Amino acid sequence: MRKYLLFAALLMVTYMNVSRAQGLFTAPDTVCMRQKVQLKSNVPNAASHFWGFCSGYIFNKPVGTDMGASFGLDGATAIEVEKDGDNYYAFVLNAGPTNSFVRLEFGASLDNVPRVTNYGNMNGVLPLQPSSLHIVKDTAKGNWHVFVVGGSTIGNSAIARMDFGKSLANTPNIVNFGNYDNLLENPVGLFIAKESKKWFGYTFNRLKNELIKIEFDTLLSYTPVLTNLGVIGNINGPNDYAPIRHNGIWYFFVTNETNSDLTRVAIGSSLETPVVTSSLLGNFTNELRNPTGISIIRDCDSFHIFMTNKQTREFVKLDVNNIEGVATDFKLVNFGILGNMLAPTGLTRPIRHRDNIFLFSTNQTDNILVKIKFQQCSNASIQSSTTVVPPVYTYDTAGIYNLYYMVNEGMPDMQAQCKLIYVLPTPPITMSNDTSICAGDTISLKVLSVNAINKTWSPDYNISSTTVDEVRIWPRYSTTYRIFMPYLSGCTVDTAIKVTVAKVKSDAGPDRTLDDGATTLVGGPFTSVGTNYTYKWTPDRYISSTGIANPTVYPPFDYTYYLTVTDGNSGCKATDTVVVSVGCNSANLPNAFIPEGNKFQNRFGLANSQIVKVLEFSVFDRWGRKVFTTTDATKEWDGKVNDQVAPMGVYVWIVDGFCSSGKRIQAQGNVTLIR
Repeated sequence: MRKYLLFAALLMVTYMNVSRAQGLFTAPDTVCMRQKVQLKSNVPNAASHFWGFCSGYIFNKPVGTDMGASFGLDGATAIEVEKDGDNYYAFVLNAGPTNSFVRLEFGASLDNVPRVTNYGNMNGVLPLQPSSLHIVKDTAKGNWHVFVVGGSTIGNSAIARMDFGKSLANTPNIVNFGNYDNLLENPVGLFIAKESKKWFGYTFNRLKNELIKIEFDTLLSYTPVLTNLGVIGNINGPNDYAPIRHNGIWYFFVTNETNSDLTRVAIGSSLETPVVTSSLLGNFTNELRNPTGISIIRDCDSFHIFMTNKQTREFVKLDVNNIEGVATDFKLVNFGILGNMLAPTGLTRPIRHRDNIFLFSTNQTDNILVKIKFQQCSNASIQSSTTVVPPVYTYDTAGIYNLYYMVNEGMPDMQAQCKLIYVLPTPPITMSNDTSICAGDTISLKVLSVNAINKTWSPDYNISSTTVDEVRIWPRYSTTYRIFMPYLSGCTVDTAIKVTVAKVKSDAGPDRTLDDGATTLVGGPFTSVGTNYTYKWTPDRYISSTGIANPTVYPPFDYTYYLTVTDGNSGCKATDTVVVSVGCNSANLPNAFIPEGNKFQNRFGLANSQIVKVLEFSVFDRWGRKVFTTTDATKEWDGKVNDQVAPMGVYVWIVDGFCSSGKRIQAQGNVTLIR
């Protein structure tokens, strides 16, 4: 089976060597909870970018899902998965009575329920009791092939090739190469790769513990030549193996179902001229119980080997930093029974779909398909991004998280890199709360954290200091003061105190000069307006209202009015003044009056307050007859002549008098009497 990531494709195994050398992105090693994280791409000119801030992490426990028994499984022995374009395909071998080959089409997501196509035994050409398969794409020609080995004896063992052409969605043709020189006997495990210009593959003879080399020469369409490399020590009843290339050397990790242990076989630097050695890694304190399926991945600087235990139905994982190390370097984790595993046999390679990592296993007993998923976490404020400059984000919980960055997805030069970021609990901090102040006020802010190396306040705006625990501030506008505190642990706290400045504006209007007896509207356009504001004018004399923004005033002499505006939400106040000067320059009388009116001027007389002596105030009708006269500045005409109602019309008036300043005022004009 294919339990690795093909070297030629540069996917998921060897990409780490490439990406580590190039350093695809820059990220901090350690941050604090809620600390802002900014990542930087070192390949900004890539054609596409994908950032995962909370990607599936193989050191976490996976979730197993029983997908049911409706996928054409019948004594399944092998399953493999591959991505073609935007779609995922899995292929299953059934060694049950149907002896069949099945395709599962997942579409664009491995979380989908796959569509099933059962090709049966391919008109009897499919090897009997098929055991292992391998999916390979000939990138030079763009063609997909699935190779299959199977058989229980020399007489029925064979290797076959299915050709899908340019797409795994096509209906395949099959060629059975048979058993060349009768070297195959119950073959298990299969791997094919291109080295230089030739194609090579390897399989094991289960009953004899032999390693068989398969050589296709330069074209996969050639009939392969088989070479028996003999019995490999420390191999006993192999069931499957997972190949990987590390530091230029090929390694096969082989599950021995008979002995319930794991063997590492070193092939050497060349698939064409192998130099084979083996090391028994053991059964890891009896945690391996008839291991069957196996796959391997390198992720975040560690190697991970996944296996299924057929006897105990368990899913186990080996973690190791150096795959060339001794058995004690490998740490086994037993995840137990996932997704109702029952006699699991096949196991796909781990495949990362963006932020999730998937594997699939087949149950030989009840024909159930099991999905195993290392899920993305939900602790990042933003899950992912496809921009070259990713957005700033934070983590809300302490822990270890996996950063994942992929460029040129789906292209021949695709590269990916992952990195662990350690999120520490926020250190103990005592600090001022967000607050509000009135414009012009000064308050103190403080932040205390004994473990911080230092503290830096910003911005440096109306603040007494930027490096001490407690500062005084007097901002003129609302300002967020940030405090940056690094710690020896490597994390940094970047916190803030928001100071809202309540700006209450009072505009009493411009100073002005009135004629004696005139009125004016006070209050300017810049006064704060809203239901939360109250207004108060003082003093309360010669004014129409003291509780509105724009009252009318009619002072008899020079007067100063004060407007105080109060914000009911913050309690902040602002005061402004307007000086109203009153000049005695002419007589001030209305131009119309209604004697019988009650909502308008119903008397006609001087409005002046500063005319203190009147020599004459007289009113004449249209024929020049005097209808009213007085020398009393306070006396007004009531619209009658000799106690008789005067007719409606225009009347002429004259005034001759003196202001309190001694200035003489002589004036005349018209007034309309309205009835």
